[in-house]
Amino acid sequence: MARPTSLEIVSELVANVLVIEVAEGDRVEAGDTVVLLESMKMEIPMLAERAGTVTAIKVTVGDVVQDGDVLVVLD
Repeated sequence: MARPTSLEIVSELVANVLVIEVAEGDRVEAGDTVVLLESMKMEIPMLAERAGTVTAIKVTVGDVVQDGDVLVVLD
């Protein structure tokens, strides 16, 4: 059986990392919020596109991320 490939969850805009909702090793389901971003006083949840296990968190709270920056990696 083929192992699913990793999925990178990326920022879709320039924003501040407000909350990291997961930790490495956590299991997430499709639609779960993994990171909460803040931009222009709006909170933007970044969601898991599919179920998986968090293998890496690439940001910390307070970071400023750019469009396309990797936030979390799922396996």
